Amino acid sequence: MNKDFINDPAFLRGMTTRRIGRRDAFRLAGLSAAGLALAACGVQGKGSPRPTTSAQVQSEVEKYWSGKVKNGHVNFANWPLYMDPKQPELKEFTKRTGITVTYKEVIQDNPSWFAKIQPLLAAGQSINYDLMVITNGIHFTQLVRLGYLVPLDHSKLPNFAANAAERYKNESFDPGNVYSIPWASGMTGIAYNPKYVDTPPTKIADLWNPKYKGKVGMMADAQEIANFGLLLLGIKPETSTPDDWEKAAEKLREQRDSGIVRKYYDQSYIDPLAKGDIWLTMAWSGDVFQKNISDGTDLRFVIPEEGATIWTDNMVIPKTAENPVDAIMLMDFFYEVEIAASLAEYINYVTPVPAAQEVVRKHAAEATGEDKRLLEQVAESPLVFPSEEDYAKLHDYRNFTSTEEQQKFERIFQAITTS
Repeated sequence: MNKDFINDPAFLRGMTTRRIGRRDAFRLAGLSAAGLALAACGVQGKGSPRPTTSAQVQSEVEKYWSGKVKNGHVNFANWPLYMDPKQPELKEFTKRTGITVTYKEVIQDNPSWFAKIQPLLAAGQSINYDLMVITNGIHFTQLVRLGYLVPLDHSKLPNFAANAAERYKNESFDPGNVYSIPWASGMTGIAYNPKYVDTPPTKIADLWNPKYKGKVGMMADAQEIANFGLLLLGIKPETSTPDDWEKAAEKLREQRDSGIVRKYYDQSYIDPLAKGDIWLTMAWSGDVFQKNISDGTDLRFVIPEEGATIWTDNMVIPKTAENPVDAIMLMDFFYEVEIAASLAEYINYVTPVPAAQEVVRKHAAEATGEDKRLLEQVAESPLVFPSEEDYAKLHDYRNFTSTEEQQKFERIFQAITTS
């Protein structure tokens, strides 16, 4: 692979400039997006039962992929700033395969994207994309339930089989990777500013400590604060019940009413943390890493003893894709170790390919000056390459089985941050 991009100023800007990135775009959608989510998830469509046995899966795979051929082009929809603007990986893919790629950063949040594509998919019409990236959660579940995603032919995904971390090969939201393989992940944990916090926080309970009254940041997102409330009580978010939600909400109300929380943030917590307006806060791993890289801050990120949550953005093929063979070839290409490394160097979120770490280390050893320093930070960051110990403490989001269940959850936890 051509590695000229490693010394490219555009690449370094990606690492050293504070960016409104993938998670920020989702949060900036705010409550309007949440409302849209509930409306979109009430959509009725011709659902197709998810295959539950390996034989059923194989039957669906054979039925779909029979007779499909390479056409020489892929239309790829992704989130902003999820690839170097010069697209070196896509150029390499085209060079090797002859397949051209039209890449567009058109996904700003899951609710509005679902609302845009659902009517077309329901009508069996093309959405003009062969490959798209969707976050695990209610919209991913709806796409599966409505029969809008292609079952993947894993015989066409040898790099995924060889190089993906084991935890990404059987996600709770898509057991067996029937419909998806990961693009990138991130963690929700605790960030703190060591200028103001003498004893590093180790537990979610530290966010309830009265000595930090008025100096704690919490997220405004209902699912994020719910996860921390549940984990505080020793409850796994992914298997939690409505009774558990009520118990967690009570703990969150206690924290709020005691004045410990300074503010519930959509996504703007990182600058107040750096300035000392808040001393510790719920945080996304990529935000902390990017802030330290861009501004030279020394913010710290912790996975609490009780655990933290992990979200995953996933590559999927819509049922009306015109070029599915080309799309699945591109999906597998991203799991080549060198390609995964180049993406990790730009994105700064968790890569699903652990072997990419050694490649980034190699790139760092070959670089000089500021380039070398930046690449070394990426290579050794647990926010990009978590340890197995870190992964063992991470939990998935709750997968809702119905619109009613989702709405009840939202009502319980949105009341914490809006009342």
